[in-house]
Amino acid sequence: MQVIGEALDGEMLLELVKNKQPDVVVTDIRMPKCDGIAATRVIKKDYSHIQVIAFSMFDQEEAIEQMREAGAIGYIMKNSSLKKLIEGIKSVAKQIPFYDDAIITKDSVTKEEIILSSREKEILRLVGEGKTSQEIADLLFVAKSTVDTHRKNILKKMNIYGKTDLIRFAIERKYDF
Repeated sequence: MQVIGEALDGEMLLELVKNKQPDVVVTDIRMPKCDGIAATRVIKKDYSHIQVIAFSMFDQEEAIEQMREAGAIGYIMKNSSLKKLIEGIKSVAKQIPFYDDAIITKDSVTKEEIILSSREKEILRLVGEGKTSQEIADLLFVAKSTVDTHRKNILKKMNIYGKTDLIRFAIERKYDF
C-alpha cells in the first residue's frame, strides 16, 4: 500500500485522481470547493475502476446513503483506529464493501448477519440465562468491566439500546449458538 497524494479540497482531489489514477481514494465528505459526495460521483463516472471509501466524522444515515449512491463502497469513521482504516482500504481495493461497525444500522444489517466473537456469544448466552455482569465475570474468571465492555460491543453490533433488548435477543437466539 502506498499513499500517492493528498488533497486539501475536492478540486485538488479530482486533479490528483486524474493525474495519478489510484486504485483507492479515501475522501472526506465535507471539503471546500467540491464535497466528497460530488467528487465521488465524478470519480466513479470518469474512472469506474477506482474504488472510493469515505473517511468522515459524520455518521448520519443520510450522509452514508449519499456516499453509497455516489459510488463509494466503504465508509470509515475518523475516530476509528488506523488498523480499521487499513482493513477498509484493503477490502475496497478488492471491490469488497467495507462499512465501519460504528455506522452499521438496523436497516443495513439484519440480526442474523451480525458476527459476534466466541466470547461475545458466550456472554450473550449467559445474559439469556438471566445472569448479571458480575455473575458472568465470576463464571468466566474475568473482571466485571470486561463483561460490561463485551455487552456494550454486542449492543453496538446489534444496534440495540438497552438491557431489555439485549436480554430479549439473547433469549430468542438461545439455541442458535
